[in-house]
Amino acid sequence: MKILIIEDNKDLQNSIVQYLINENYIVEIASDFLSASEKSEIYEYDCIIVDITLPDGNGLDIIKKLKKNNSKAGIIIISAKNSLDDKIIGLDIGADDYISKPFHIPELNARIKALIRRKNFNGKNEINIEGLTLLPEDRRVFVNETEVILTIKEYDLLLYFISNLNRTITKSSIAEHLWGDNADQFDSFDFIYSHLKNLRKKLDEKGCPDYISTVYGIGYIFKTT
Repeated sequence: MKILIIEDNKDLQNSIVQYLINENYIVEIASDFLSASEKSEIYEYDCIIVDITLPDGNGLDIIKKLKKNNSKAGIIIISAKNSLDDKIIGLDIGADDYISKPFHIPELNARIKALIRRKNFNGKNEINIEGLTLLPEDRRVFVNETEVILTIKEYDLLLYFISNLNRTITKSSIAEHLWGDNADQFDSFDFIYSHLKNLRKKLDEKGCPDYISTVYGIGYIFKTT
């Protein structure tokens, strides 16, 4: 899962980033209004954490722009402002949750997980697709009740496909989702094929139908119908 942290306080920013990386998220950061606006417009995220007060603008304006562009990202506001008005305005314009500073980062993580479940998996803790079962909280995968051992990237790739069932996903979108800012360092998408080949092989060995198809010249689709 890919997260954007919009926060200008470096100490808090670093603490959140390190914690979420340890939780196996792909994490990107923006420390000001301009870079936050650019990143949120160009790239897709599962969740965006938005500080209201930024050095060169207001985080609420970023949320308005995200909703105007029909972003699928879940939005959590973090702010030192603890007034009811800020909370109401943020939720009214489209934010999904609000947490006041200071807060415990494990609580923020719990809210992120809950939001992603609501957005991508109808609030379910267990995802079932005709013999294929995922437990996102534990990052475990089963085929017909037999566990499949996947690498971090293989699991993230499978979860990304399932989050976009029956939708064609471009190779560039996969690269950005799984590697974040580091995706620009790759000269080709051969590494995606390598991870995909290993994922399909492991699922096939356990008897899982091959739901993944190549859309030539574009990318891939995880199709169940």
